[in-house]
Amino acid sequence: MEKTVTKLSIKEKVGYGLGDTASHFVWDMVGFWILIFYTDTFGISAAAAGTIMLIARIWDMVSDPIMGIIADRTNTRWGKFRPYILWMALPYSVLAVLTFTTPDFGTTGKVIYAGVTYFLLMTVFTAINLPYSSLGAVMTSDSYERAGLNSYRFIFAFAGQFVVTGTALYLANFFGGGDNAKGYQYTLTLFAVVSFALFMITFKTTRERVQPPHEQKQNLKEDLKNLFRNRPWVILFFVGIISFIMFAMQNLAIAYYFKYYIADEQGVQMFNIIGTVALILGIPLSKPLSKKFGKRNVYMASSLLSGIFFILIYLPGNDNIYAIYILNILAKFTYAPAVPLLWTMLADTADYSEWKSGRRATGLVFSAATFAQKAGWGVGGALAGWMLALYEFVPNAEQTVTTISGIKLMVSVFPGILYMSCAILLYFYAIDHQTVLVMQKELEDRRKANDLKTEHQNLKT
Repeated sequence: MEKTVTKLSIKEKVGYGLGDTASHFVWDMVGFWILIFYTDTFGISAAAAGTIMLIARIWDMVSDPIMGIIADRTNTRWGKFRPYILWMALPYSVLAVLTFTTPDFGTTGKVIYAGVTYFLLMTVFTAINLPYSSLGAVMTSDSYERAGLNSYRFIFAFAGQFVVTGTALYLANFFGGGDNAKGYQYTLTLFAVVSFALFMITFKTTRERVQPPHEQKQNLKEDLKNLFRNRPWVILFFVGIISFIMFAMQNLAIAYYFKYYIADEQGVQMFNIIGTVALILGIPLSKPLSKKFGKRNVYMASSLLSGIFFILIYLPGNDNIYAIYILNILAKFTYAPAVPLLWTMLADTADYSEWKSGRRATGLVFSAATFAQKAGWGVGGALAGWMLALYEFVPNAEQTVTTISGIKLMVSVFPGILYMSCAILLYFYAIDHQTVLVMQKELEDRRKANDLKTEHQNLKT
């Protein structure tokens, strides 16, 4: 029997982290360029594209918990969650290429094709990303080792984002030679091949060690009851949604900020790159800070400090670009330690459920993160569009003072206030440093006792 409290090797941490790099080679193409691809290259209306994305978000409300339930009930020689990385990597890669392919259909046919491929891609994203996220909770039972593991995860995730955002348009131009349709398709083919290879490395280098209690019987009603009675999980669910709404709103508004306020449309690329570097540099602080001060306290401090720096971005004039860059660096650097903690703390809520009720449903717990990620991006994108309309935005025209003010608010004050509100929610989060230690010790004792009991029964048999 493999020990559940495990100090993970560098090889296993890197292997796990590469799984999020793999995911980002596709996810970032969807997150940054799918809308403009649909409207400017594929030739469907913005309204149709928005409707497709809205329907997909509604479907996520159903598919995410279903996938969590399925994963929890999967039993293979590879574990519960690793098999889905193996099974879904190829469909994920193929659908990524198909989503950015432009068949010569009529207007209605294009909308149907876009809807079907996008819907299937998001479904398969759930089927691979939710088990992948859950895997991090069962590779070790050590809560702070999980924090280190998730630090590796998000360093590699943002490294993937760095590569995609820095090369995608260049590659599309290179492969397409003026033909955007071919350029996007060939770029996604390259990214899909890389994504598949990285997922295979993740599958090969990781192991599942934490299992549900031996005596636990499959009971969906009990799993769902325990989930919604799990107050720490409920709090993190809303924290996750708010965080992703904040990120989506700001990321979408930044392009307008640089084009219409700074008057340097290309400057947004360097702004995003420097912000990503700040995130990568700040993420390794997550584990040592959470060990010293507790995960909840670090997350709360991050929310407050980062939120303040985001709000301050509103103040500099468009000629004070250095102040804007410095405030963005400070905001992203102080935000960074909290990035891995959402997933680490979700793993703690799975432990909490097992500790309190004797039941563990890791996949169902992590369906919250997957749903929050996609719902947050969907809601944040919708809010950005509605606010632009509210502030009377006119494309490719000189903007009014009111419009400019609205764009500045979307980049700074609104995301800052949203993120600071997470600290209020986290104040009521009950799993502090001492609770983690007690919980970890008692669960480990229970698992050892259950293992001895099982071995004794096997000997009798």
